[in-house]
Amino acid sequence: MPFTAEPYRLPGLLLISGRVCPDERGVFQEGYRADEFLALGVPPLVQDNLSRSRRGVVRGLHFQKPPRPQGKLVRCVRGRILDVAVDIRQGSPTFGKWASVELSDEANRLLWIPAGFAHGFCALSEQADVIYKVTEYFSAAHDAGIRWDDPTLAVAWPDCAAVVSEKDRRLPLLLEADNGFTWS
Repeated sequence: MPFTAEPYRLPGLLLISGRVCPDERGVFQEGYRADEFLALGVPPLVQDNLSRSRRGVVRGLHFQKPPRPQGKLVRCVRGRILDVAVDIRQGSPTFGKWASVELSDEANRLLWIPAGFAHGFCALSEQADVIYKVTEYFSAAHDAGIRWDDPTLAVAWPDCAAVVSEKDRRLPLLLEADNGFTWS
């Protein structure tokens, strides 16, 4: 099995590692295998998304509300990002806590973020391409988020002039957001 997984900082998050096969021509990486990811506990994935960002762009913190919640399998296929997941499940012992990990095109590591977490990232390289597979199709009616710079979260974003969309600047703070997730 080329993929391995280990629990990562908050209950539900998995840091998944795959093999990197370098040779004189370059490198080969397998990015996803449904059978192996199912064995690791990642549910079936239905949609791929690609995000391209320049250095300093912060995207997030996004999630999709019930009854159409999304789990996300995040991989950086070009450059480097700081990937962030925030527990937004009301009543969870880790509600409002966050975890971050650097993902890059060299390491072949992926972060599994289940439904009930908000997700965002900051591009650390001149350009960063992020592919994320999701468990539910996109639904504009259920698309939501919380502010990336919410002071109660105090996410340790990189020290840079963050480039943030107007939509993300207008997102509510965690304690003001109606997200629909509860701890079970």
